Amino acid sequence: MCLIPVFCWITAIVLEDMMTRDQRGELPQTLTDLYSHFLRVQIKRKKQKYGGKQRPEELTEADKELLLKLGRLAFEHLEKGNIMFYSEDLERCGLDVSEVSVYSGVCTEIFKRESVIFQKSVYCFVHLSVQEFLAAVYMFHCYTRKDTAVINKFLKYSKPITSLDDFLRRALMKSLKSKNGHLDLFVRFLHGLSLESNQRILGGLLDQRNSHPETIQKVLNNLKEENSYKISPDRSINIFHCLMEMKDQSVHQEIQEFLKSGKKSERRLSEIHCSALAYLLQMSEEVLDELNLEQYNTSVEGRHRLIPAVRNCRKAVLPGRFLSKSHWEVVASAMTSNPSHLRELSLIWNQSLTDADVKLLSSAMMHPNCRLETLRLWRCRLSEISCDSLASALRSNPSHLRVLELSYISLEDSGMKLLCSGLESLNCTLETLRLSGCSLSEISCDSLASALRSNPSHLRVLDLSGNQLKDPAVKLLCGFLQDPLCKLETLRWLHSSQKPKPASLLKGQQVEQKPPAEKVLSERKWWRTMKLAKLHLSSRDGLSWSCGTRYRPEEPPTNKLFSWEERALNLSSVCLSLVVLKSNLSHLRVLDLSSNTLQDSGVKRLCSGLESPNCKLERLRLERCRLSEISCGSLASALRSNPSHLRELDLSQNQLQDSGVKLLCGFLHFPNCRLETLRLSYCSLSEISCDSLASALRSNPSHLRELDLSGNQLQDSELKLLSDLVENPHYGLETLIQ
Repeated sequence: MCLIPVFCWITAIVLEDMMTRDQRGELPQTLTDLYSHFLRVQIKRKKQKYGGKQRPEELTEADKELLLKLGRLAFEHLEKGNIMFYSEDLERCGLDVSEVSVYSGVCTEIFKRESVIFQKSVYCFVHLSVQEFLAAVYMFHCYTRKDTAVINKFLKYSKPITSLDDFLRRALMKSLKSKNGHLDLFVRFLHGLSLESNQRILGGLLDQRNSHPETIQKVLNNLKEENSYKISPDRSINIFHCLMEMKDQSVHQEIQEFLKSGKKSERRLSEIHCSALAYLLQMSEEVLDELNLEQYNTSVEGRHRLIPAVRNCRKAVLPGRFLSKSHWEVVASAMTSNPSHLRELSLIWNQSLTDADVKLLSSAMMHPNCRLETLRLWRCRLSEISCDSLASALRSNPSHLRVLELSYISLEDSGMKLLCSGLESLNCTLETLRLSGCSLSEISCDSLASALRSNPSHLRVLDLSGNQLKDPAVKLLCGFLQDPLCKLETLRWLHSSQKPKPASLLKGQQVEQKPPAEKVLSERKWWRTMKLAKLHLSSRDGLSWSCGTRYRPEEPPTNKLFSWEERALNLSSVCLSLVVLKSNLSHLRVLDLSSNTLQDSGVKRLCSGLESPNCKLERLRLERCRLSEISCGSLASALRSNPSHLRELDLSQNQLQDSGVKLLCGFLHFPNCRLETLRLSYCSLSEISCDSLASALRSNPSHLRELDLSGNQLQDSELKLLSDLVENPHYGLETLIQ
């Protein structure tokens, strides 16, 4: 409120009066405290201007009557949502223009032309907050005088109010149900006026008989325990404000200590703690890097109360199945605020997300203030209508969205077609699109390929893992990959349409010749300009290019994603790898083919790419690929032909044996070898391998930093030659894992 000129004016008036009177008491600590002082200053100024026998601070019965009439006027029109009123409204409350004018600092007259024929006087308080304060004064007066007719009409409650804490609790609940929060400040003032210190400032305007310490403590306990289920999280913050108006600093201090500790998950936070935390995070001058509701140790309602903090964070992770419209309205307001700090929004398991909610968020994305760059929807429900709303956001100008993830959402063909209408727009500058587990079919792939051909220049990452895609669908997508403008760098593709056969049955089986991907690679030259930085072919992490294979990884179970006992990689995957490695503009730096039954024949094909001068590979991982000493010979030969780039080689869990390691050492001996990490765990090695490795490293001592020989059951005596190299400062070996 310090940015509101009228509020600053009120503050200045109060401070000037306190300094003039050389008052040595505490300065106002709450809004109720400040506005009570302001009203007293207005009373004093009125007496000084119009004269009076009493001391300026004392209220006459006429003063009290006039102020309560103004309070009634303020209250009745606050309930209706009115901030302006006419002379007949004043008369209905027993006021006339001359009475109002003597409190010009409280109520002033403005003029509004209602027609071209005449002008009519319209009245309002100098600021809405003044109206809310006077309304609270009037309502508290009605409570102290037991005016049940006014109170019951306001609370819409037929039973008698038994105590102050009951009255304030019911007033709070009424304000929390307000959609626009028009009673928020009013109810804060109402709680503040329950304190004897504020009643004393008002000079006897309010009866102080009900403000006993026991009663006040009950009010405080009610605020701390108030249940705001199904209430807007913005409204819930007002509970914390009411606590502050009653000068209870305990929650505020506890949250300050919590923030200083930096231990989010250790301390259990109550709902009122979460309201306080949300408010403090919103008001902080420092923008929060990430708000992840799961990181806070609190209840479901507590997490809901934290949502307003999204207005002052760069990344928000909002998991939960029961977020309602009021929560999405807060998120949308964060996306459209000026300035908007939110750059990444992740919604996880939001099964209650409706079409109206998605439309609200999509409309926010189209707002000029929105700067959202990443939107992740994981296991949410999206209908055709929701897909159409997202497409509209992608078509908006300008669209700042760069990453869109719709993983594990049943888009189906109809939803995908609508979404593609946004992807094909020239305003769409999406760089990453993740559609993992989205029930895509051949029809969906046709829509996707068509959209990407229409606007191919921005997309860098495409994730289609976990979809039941077959060869015709793959062939359709290859049309996009052939486009000269295609800048795709990462393609993730897991086939899950068929259960793999045991590895013993895979041996000797024929693989379909010239599957779609291999056919495209052999007939077209698009790969010469395709800038693939990462090629994910490992079934271990669920990412595999498996075009045209007869045996594909099993569909990942829901309780253990991407985990299989048997895996198979077909020849088209190896073919794609070596084609990329041989290309003139190969950007591939990391190749992970782990946990696939490549066997020696597959590695031999792969090595024709590794030995190419165009290959710039830095990391090669072939863990658990059923390799033997023959593969070691192929690798050593290929890497001697092009040795200068490779920094990491992982051959763990292959039956290489001592003979295989001896062949591999032919590469380690080579002067141009720049290998820094070599992993040979669980390779059935003996002391003979240790001697071969030690000999190779002594010949080329400067580069290898880490050697992993774990799982080979080697004794310390067998490893002594290698251990000596670690201790010798003339050799580069720093870590020996055994």
